Amino acid sequence: ARSTPRTMATAAAAPLALSRALAPSSRVGDTRGSARKRLGSSVRVRVSRRAPVVTSASSSVESAGFSEMSAGRDRKYYMVGGKGGVGKTSLSSSLAVKFAMNGHPTLLVSTDPAHSLSDSLAQDVTGGVPVCVDGTDAQLYAMEVDPNQAKEEFAAFAKQTDMSQGAKDFMGSVGLGGLADQLGDLKLGELLDTPPPGLDEAIAISKVVQFIKDEKYAKFTRIVFDTAPTGHTLRLLSLPDFLDKSIGKIVRLRQKLTSATDAVKGLFGVDDGKQDEAVAKLEKLKAQLQEVKDLFRNEKTTEFVIVTIPTVLGISESGRLLSSLEKEKVPTRRLVVNQIVQVTGEGFGARKEELAAKQEALREAIVAAGAVDGLAEKLDALIAAQGAVTKDAQTAVNFCAVKAKDQRRAMEMLDEDAGLRGLRRIEAPLFDMEIRGVPALQFMAGQVWTD
Repeated sequence: ARSTPRTMATAAAAPLALSRALAPSSRVGDTRGSARKRLGSSVRVRVSRRAPVVTSASSSVESAGFSEMSAGRDRKYYMVGGKGGVGKTSLSSSLAVKFAMNGHPTLLVSTDPAHSLSDSLAQDVTGGVPVCVDGTDAQLYAMEVDPNQAKEEFAAFAKQTDMSQGAKDFMGSVGLGGLADQLGDLKLGELLDTPPPGLDEAIAISKVVQFIKDEKYAKFTRIVFDTAPTGHTLRLLSLPDFLDKSIGKIVRLRQKLTSATDAVKGLFGVDDGKQDEAVAKLEKLKAQLQEVKDLFRNEKTTEFVIVTIPTVLGISESGRLLSSLEKEKVPTRRLVVNQIVQVTGEGFGARKEELAAKQEALREAIVAAGAVDGLAEKLDALIAAQGAVTKDAQTAVNFCAVKAKDQRRAMEMLDEDAGLRGLRRIEAPLFDMEIRGVPALQFMAGQVWTD
């Protein structure tokens, strides 16, 4: 059952001090270029670590239900997605770290063309193969796959199916100009030379799905995807339909070529075998992408976690994303509202007035006691300096108060959304420093992915 959503007024009076929780010796530095341990290697390096201090969040925060997410040893997939810039990478990384710390061999995969997974982990995980993440006792592997390579592969395939202008001219000279025009109308080369949006990520995920079927990758019981922003994800789900149409065009082209004479077919520069091979390749690609789409829809093994921030734009886009996911029958149960400001400034004005009253009482006591000459002037100077500090603090408090009020309006909008309010809501705070490295991610996981 859902608990009452937390309001900003009842939030803690200070931000979660990650900088205090992490001792300097436990921070993970930039280890790009360090020796990397690949999956399948016999080398296992155990890195000592000191667990960060985890402060408890407000009791009114709804549980993420992590025990439910972690239950069972069957393989499960978690797709973490949402609007760009909402913290998908940090949240997916922290979830993967917590799975690993709870005994699940975990694979964390980034399919976002603008990778930041290496930065989040403070370790180089580029190269398209799983890399053992330091500080996790070989329980967590991570990889960034290169979606741009898919575009190159698709463009190379397109060249195998195009028809030269010389062939078109010859067909016209022998009375087959109509057939040439019909083939031209298919615009097959243009169709394949420009991959549709989302295909790069789809092929990247497809490759991951294919290689985790290998026996040496069977150890992973949790696979977390750090996906591309919303638009890519939605286009990815519609790709099998697009490829159905693409294959239909290729099949029609193949039928038209079959009806022409062998001499004319030879002018295309593509023989029967190559045409059949081209069709087979695209059919195989379509089958792999359909497998990805089916994976997204499997309620027993897959969950899509929506990430947003407490702004009108963030909540609005999340509502549209949820509607699209429901339309495509993608299981969605959790919504993470990230970067919530927990400093409201409540009570600051009253404490400032109390301080002023005590200062005035002290001044009166000094004057009444006839204290040492100049002491009253020194007190005035001290009070003036303290006033300057208080003024700076007031500016910071005003900013936080306005920000918190703005976030409350967005949260009210979330409560009014018929779809989003039905999800299990997880509220993640705005931390006082950048989340980077395994200790910081472990701290974040303790705050967000609760039982």
